[in-house]
Amino acid sequence: MPHDHQRPDPDALLAQLREQDRRAARGRLRIYFGASAGVGKTYAMLQEARKLQRDGAAPLVGVIETHGRTETARLLDGLDLLPRRRIDYRGKTLDEFDLDAALARAPGVILVDELAHSNAPGSRHPKRWQDVEELLAAGIDVLTTINVQHLESLNDVVGGIAGIRVAETVPDRVFDSADEIVMVDLTADALLARLKEGKVYQPQQAERAAGNFFKKGNLIALRELALRRTADRVEGDVRAWREAQSIDAIWKTGAGLLVCLGPGSHAEHVVRSSARMASQLGTGWHAVYVETARLGKLPEAARARIMNTLKLAHSLGATTAVLSGEDIAASTLDYARDHNLSRIALGRDGSRWPWRRRTARRLARLAPGMDLIEIGQPAVPPAAVNSTTAAAAAAPPHQPLLPHAWAAGASLLTALVATPLRPWLDLANIVMLFLLVVLLVAMRFGRAPSVTATCVGVASFDFFFVPPRFDFAVSDVQYLITFAVMLAVGLITGHLTAGLRFQARVAAQRERRVRALYEFARELSGALAASQVFESSRAVIQNAFGARATLLVPAADERLGMPPADDGSAPGTAPGNVDLGIAQWAYDHAQPAGLGTDTLPACPLFYLPLVAPMRTRGVLAIEPEGGRWVLIPEQRRQLDALAALAAIALERVHYVEVAQAALVNMESERLRNSLLAALSHDLRTPLTALVGLSESLLRGEPALPDKSLALAQALHDEAMRMGTLVANLLDMARIESGEVRFNLEWQALEEVIGSALRACSAALRQHTVTVRLPPGMPLVRFDAVLIERVLCNLVENAAKYTPAGSRIEIAALARGDWVDVTVSDNGPGLRAGSEEAIFEKFTRGERESALPGVGLGLAICRAIVGAHGGAIRACASTLGGAGFVFSLPAGSPPELDLLSMETNDA
Repeated sequence: MPHDHQRPDPDALLAQLREQDRRAARGRLRIYFGASAGVGKTYAMLQEARKLQRDGAAPLVGVIETHGRTETARLLDGLDLLPRRRIDYRGKTLDEFDLDAALARAPGVILVDELAHSNAPGSRHPKRWQDVEELLAAGIDVLTTINVQHLESLNDVVGGIAGIRVAETVPDRVFDSADEIVMVDLTADALLARLKEGKVYQPQQAERAAGNFFKKGNLIALRELALRRTADRVEGDVRAWREAQSIDAIWKTGAGLLVCLGPGSHAEHVVRSSARMASQLGTGWHAVYVETARLGKLPEAARARIMNTLKLAHSLGATTAVLSGEDIAASTLDYARDHNLSRIALGRDGSRWPWRRRTARRLARLAPGMDLIEIGQPAVPPAAVNSTTAAAAAAPPHQPLLPHAWAAGASLLTALVATPLRPWLDLANIVMLFLLVVLLVAMRFGRAPSVTATCVGVASFDFFFVPPRFDFAVSDVQYLITFAVMLAVGLITGHLTAGLRFQARVAAQRERRVRALYEFARELSGALAASQVFESSRAVIQNAFGARATLLVPAADERLGMPPADDGSAPGTAPGNVDLGIAQWAYDHAQPAGLGTDTLPACPLFYLPLVAPMRTRGVLAIEPEGGRWVLIPEQRRQLDALAALAAIALERVHYVEVAQAALVNMESERLRNSLLAALSHDLRTPLTALVGLSESLLRGEPALPDKSLALAQALHDEAMRMGTLVANLLDMARIESGEVRFNLEWQALEEVIGSALRACSAALRQHTVTVRLPPGMPLVRFDAVLIERVLCNLVENAAKYTPAGSRIEIAALARGDWVDVTVSDNGPGLRAGSEEAIFEKFTRGERESALPGVGLGLAICRAIVGAHGGAIRACASTLGGAGFVFSLPAGSPPELDLLSMETNDA
């Protein structure tokens, strides 16, 4: 087929539909984007709000910063303003955006100025852009503003241009995920003119700004950055549109980008530059850190900085990983090949020594066909970087002296032990002894002590064994070759042994992680209660991460609490260090919160929701021992895997309990129905005989005295009543077993009401019955026998629970697609709150009563009406007593053939 290349990709269409469903449930985000303060972003946003108001919408102004600009403040007149929330902080009162009030108001559109603003301590989120994300998740459209210098990937570039580093930044993913970007542009000259006129800042602030940030060169460069960033976004929109339209022509694809990070102080600059590069290329990117044996011994502060750099890369959209190996270039290249990445970026080393730049050279030699990109050092003001701190971070880790002392002592001890053996051992064998010591030191202490052992060994061999002895002078030049070979072999042996030792340690760590997951999954497979899942989770997190864990599960009201005990007793209270409010937020939003996250990071605990396939099943509150919590990506993925296993186990436990309860209910219902059927069948024969005998006595009533006649009548009435009870039992058993087949026909309601009243004439002897049927009632399709049973049960129920002389009314009404039939009385009415309970089987209107009955009449009514596609309910009647209304579908009755009827009549 010639046009197959234009056929849409089914997977792409499915992904597009899923994305559309996700976006339909979220609010829309419009960002007013500019190069600098004063270009008119807030003004343009308020103009849009007033336009929406004129169009009939009701936008809510959540927070607006006018900075004293009268033109901007004038636009607020007539708009709905949300009161600010006051926060006391260090003796000052701060006015902040009230997120909870905005969510409670649930407006269609809300204005939230200054997206990069940092919230006051004590707020739910540290950043305002996180407040905006929660508003969007609640389905609220948001209008907001941001300047180019507040984008995370451009932060250091703006710092190099303007000489000022902006502390408040927004991740680029927030900017890229916006539904609409509105570029508010102004030339540098026009902006400076506005600054002089006092339309940007107050006079004192304007003077300071003109001397620092607001310089023409700075404004031109910032404008270029903003225009380029907007152009990148527009290009992304074009690509998305082409993909949505399945247009294959002119794809601007770029090869994947891999960023190799190191422990240096410029790693964050490398990450931000790589993020911009990946955005310009329109491709995904990866960031890896290769941990060697030497880097594995970095101090805790340096490792935390590396993890923070990886976290920054992840927030900018990178896929991060921590690799282990002795050869940084080879490990990086293997990762690039596994993920089909053809570009590798790494930071430029400013060292003058060529050996410090060996990683780039090895990459160029191992992969000549791969593009290598060197990212220059950041152009930041000198005061912005603490050179002492940077040097300390880049310096190799401090090595303790004790292993070197052991290494030197081992070599000297070897020399002392081998000295008495000199007459029996050749010098070559003595050299082997020294190399054996180097190997053992490398296995025990690592690479650097093995170098010490090699050097001390060579010196000891020269001093103790090479003539002239006890002197470092060498009489034979050949011994110099021996020294050189011995030194080289010792260094190589120590290096290889230390590398193998490091690889063995890494493999052992991976094996422990895999074993922990396997054992955890095996333990959870046999868990039958939430408390067992908690015990297993607590043990594995304690062993794997050195942290204490508490499992919180939701109750019936969706509030979190401790799981119940195995014996069914009430659950205990959560530990005092667990904040149930934060845990509830993590549960409700299915997002981590607390320590190490962007939501309440000052909290000492990490709250991880247990998200199962069907729903969130609980929250793990994890408290690190000692207060430190630095997770490398592999450890975080392991923790997420443990949480997923626990969530699935909790979901399985829940459905096991549901299945057991359903099985018990099914068995009890089956047993009850079998018992009802057996009783009703066995009782029908003697009851029929009793009814027949009583009727025989009544037919011969002239020969009976008055007292005997009354007894015969009572016997007949009680036999008939018991026959009705048995019939109800049998009908209920047949309905629930599915044996009842309906004979549905179009019939008139007045006929079935009349037949029901005739059947209940004995029960209605002492009551007044009124029937109200409006003229022109339509035909209704139902089973006449069963609907008659419904009316009989309702009428007899009314007669049973009302005193003699009470009124009973039967009324019908056509209501659209339904026909309502009401049976009401003026008796004592229903007990409050029993309107639904009385339709349950074996439930009576009065718990203790001398009135006969087993409580099946109304249950049979609901079953029959429900089988007809209708509904029945209890209510207070207009007569002052109880009322029962059942509704049947009206349907469309067939048209009568009048000509055929006239012919038949003739």
